[in-house]
Amino acid sequence: MSEEVYYPEFSPHFPTLVAGLQGKTVAVWGHLRPDGDCIGSQVALVRVLRNMGVDAFAINTHAVPYNLGAFIGDTPFYQPGSPDLPVAAESITVDCSTLDRIGASAAPLRGKIILAVDHHISNPGFGKQNWIDTESAATAEILAGIFIDCGVHMDAITAQALYVGIATDTGHFRYPATSHRVFSLCSQLLDSGAKPAEAAHELFEKESIGRLRLLTLFLESLEFHHDNRVCIGFIRHSMFGETGTDRSQAEGFVDFPRSIDSVKVAALIEEQADGSFKGSLRSKRPSVRVDQVAAAFGGGGHACAAGFECRLPLPGFKAELLRLLEKTVSA
Repeated sequence: MSEEVYYPEFSPHFPTLVAGLQGKTVAVWGHLRPDGDCIGSQVALVRVLRNMGVDAFAINTHAVPYNLGAFIGDTPFYQPGSPDLPVAAESITVDCSTLDRIGASAAPLRGKIILAVDHHISNPGFGKQNWIDTESAATAEILAGIFIDCGVHMDAITAQALYVGIATDTGHFRYPATSHRVFSLCSQLLDSGAKPAEAAHELFEKESIGRLRLLTLFLESLEFHHDNRVCIGFIRHSMFGETGTDRSQAEGFVDFPRSIDSVKVAALIEEQADGSFKGSLRSKRPSVRVDQVAAAFGGGGHACAAGFECRLPLPGFKAELLRLLEKTVSA
């Protein structure tokens, strides 16, 4: 046990959870279009459970993104419908603000999620147990703290996955949720084999030409509104074919307009294959609540980072989004 107890409200329940899962096959679900925190949390929880005798595997509707594949090691990952998909007796979610965030597989799992581990402010607590801490910068931070509290052995792949989850969801330690606890946990993850330089190389120094071309098209689309306090960029579905990329390679694009000095809220609007739109919102300060804007379209997330999906025609949807964003940046 660590001298400092990071999550006293959750950690005492972890041994009981593991004991109750012995002899069962457990699916650890992540959200649609998984990011570093999602994949890192899945890798870590699956590996820890398997090391403790539980037959666990990770499952996502969308495949592991191109820039995160180096961090999964031999962790078993599946997609729904895979011919070799194991039959799970129990299901856990990580980093999912709502059950619907896992995708079309959500319906048969309603009321059956034995544990939801998350840090989103919009999470209603849909699991039988809910380890939700909105003060944590990442779901990987929660899991790292619980594992360290309980003296759980972490191999180097697990430690690296948790480090990646924390690093990416803190904007590499730039966002307001970065705390003393974040650095304390990361220090201990380094002791278990995490390698920040290798993580940074995989995340930032292996860009494809197609991704850079896609980024160019996105930057050319930027629009500025409300005295340059709001910036919106668009990705048409056709751009992926034009650049030889896929949706995973647009991850992080919204941070470029967010970095502009005058901008308080940045938005990335992505056209889906079926004509609907996916929105990603980012603000620089927690007082600018983009999660409330996302909630107006049925989405959610964090105060500074949120997302949603919308099936309204673009002109009306865009007008309503700009109206809500004007209220948000003027508050």
